[in-house]
Amino acid sequence: MSALGRIRPVNGAPCWVSLIVHDLRAAQGFYTDVMGWEFVGSVLGDNFSVAMAHGRPVAGLGSCSRGARPPAVWTPYFAVDDADETADRVRERGATLAVGPVKLGEGRAAIAADRDGAIFGFWEGTALTWTVGRGSAPARLDLRTRHAFEAAIFYAEVFGWAERPGGCTVDYAEGHVHIRIEGHTVATLRGGGVGGAADPAIRPRWVVGFRVADGAGTAAAAVEAGGASADAPESDALSADAYVIRDPDGALFTVCAS
Repeated sequence: MSALGRIRPVNGAPCWVSLIVHDLRAAQGFYTDVMGWEFVGSVLGDNFSVAMAHGRPVAGLGSCSRGARPPAVWTPYFAVDDADETADRVRERGATLAVGPVKLGEGRAAIAADRDGAIFGFWEGTALTWTVGRGSAPARLDLRTRHAFEAAIFYAEVFGWAERPGGCTVDYAEGHVHIRIEGHTVATLRGGGVGGAADPAIRPRWVVGFRVADGAGTAAAAVEAGGASADAPESDALSADAYVIRDPDGALFTVCAS
């Protein structure tokens, strides 16, 4: 991982996605079969790896300690200048700080849940060369939440959106809140999340979506590899060829045709 390029990301911008699994080797096998990813080692140790697509970093996979069984959730991370200050902002606004901030490799990380229960992380330090919606990085990050405008206020106050020249801007278009950098959408906030719903796909959550060449083929490969798939809700779909996939650990992500 040390050979991979690193940058200082824009404060408040998405800078990474990761998944903590129960069996790292099994999870790597699933995502290799379904997404075609290759895995390389990480400075974080043997329990963490970096997924690569076409020679570029896509996501992080790590395994939890023995005996721990946290839910498997694809988690977006947002870049911050000061993890402690961000943690204070999270708590002050009635959200939950679950982990950290803790030193992790060359930076500091924390995981939190917003007031509706959507899980997200934040990261202080340099990050791998990675941008949302470009190259091999996730096609999109969407927040399915109870009320998009209330969520936009929360995250804007936590991450300083719309505060700095050259930073993240907040726009409203097509019924959704769009977070942009230099006109490029890096996240979308949408209403319709139902807290406590039996179906986790419609609970408030951050939706991590990946572009693939063949959505239907990827969904079929997921089922063959021990996961499950369903058509993506229209609001989550970038194309008609879009699916929600559940991996064998229960982690949800979306795929859509590029």
